[in-house]
Amino acid sequence: MIGLKLRRASISILSLAAALVILAMGGCTSIGGVKLGGAGEAGMARTDAGWWYASFRIDWPQDEEDPSLDTDLLIAHRIISPVLNQHKKEILLWRFHRRAARDEAGHRFSFIFYSTAANARKIYAAINSSDVLKQLEAEGVILRVILDNTNTIARPGMEATSDKNWSLPLQKAWPYFIMGVSQTWLDLISQYAEDGRRKPLTPAEMRAFYREISQEVEATWRKEGGHAFLHHLNALFGYGPVNLPGKTEMRF
Repeated sequence: MIGLKLRRASISILSLAAALVILAMGGCTSIGGVKLGGAGEAGMARTDAGWWYASFRIDWPQDEEDPSLDTDLLIAHRIISPVLNQHKKEILLWRFHRRAARDEAGHRFSFIFYSTAANARKIYAAINSSDVLKQLEAEGVILRVILDNTNTIARPGMEATSDKNWSLPLQKAWPYFIMGVSQTWLDLISQYAEDGRRKPLTPAEMRAFYREISQEVEATWRKEGGHAFLHHLNALFGYGPVNLPGKTEMRF
């Protein structure tokens, strides 16, 4: 769950329901299932590419009940967004993943992207060179940055990072969907963060700033997500009912 109550679950941003309207694909260039995001025909992996993770382990003191989820927005906007702008031609598909639980992984924010190993090395270098990242590490806000070994492609299939409980066609199609969702979430953050208010400089100022941004993004989801996301998602799939855990079939 996204908000101030992430506990036992590992989730992709905005949740499953939040998203599907973005099959219009804010980050892609064409429609109809052909050459979305530069990865080739829909659901088809490239032989020279794979999925790569850049995961940020975020401090979550034991005496604090809730994780600082505003840090996720800070990382997305101030560290990853510049990398996306710089390397957009080299990243075929991408998405964010948010999770926080009292376990070994803890509070972690991940940027997951599909590219060649050579391009992954460039992207990792760009992330590591971020001044904001260095500030947050120096202040102990980010405890560790976890990057994949680029000497081998460990996740080559288009479906390699999708839920294995899903049907194979959905596993292969899902990365296009969640990329659009991630782009929408990041764009909302950017619009609220760049609306003329004073820009934060120190890590403390950044965290306070993105706490406000997080509240505004969540308010948008709460007030408008039912129609903008859920209704249009349902419409895209022909207004058919969907099975929800523990509930009867529902339409939105």
